[in-house]
Amino acid sequence: MKLIISALLISSAAAFAPAQTGKASTSLKAVDATKAIGVQTPLGFYDPFRIFGDDPTAVDDDKFARARYTELKHGRVAMLAVVGYLVTYA
Repeated sequence: MKLIISALLISSAAAFAPAQTGKASTSLKAVDATKAIGVQTPLGFYDPFRIFGDDPTAVDDDKFARARYTELKHGRVAMLAVVGYLVTYA
């Protein structure tokens, strides 16, 4: 009887043990921003405030994609604002 109770206690304690997971990768997906679409000859990769860090050849891919998306979105909003201004002015 004691053996059954101890086996039940041990098996129920295993339910609260942390789950075993695989090794987590710490490497980030890096992209070479100097070869991205839109980088032009006179300036190259223009990042005066060093938002992406000191090395433009090792930029985090997710951060770069998000910055591109927000820049596109703000450009579209600005174009829409100009059209709205011109429509209301006319």
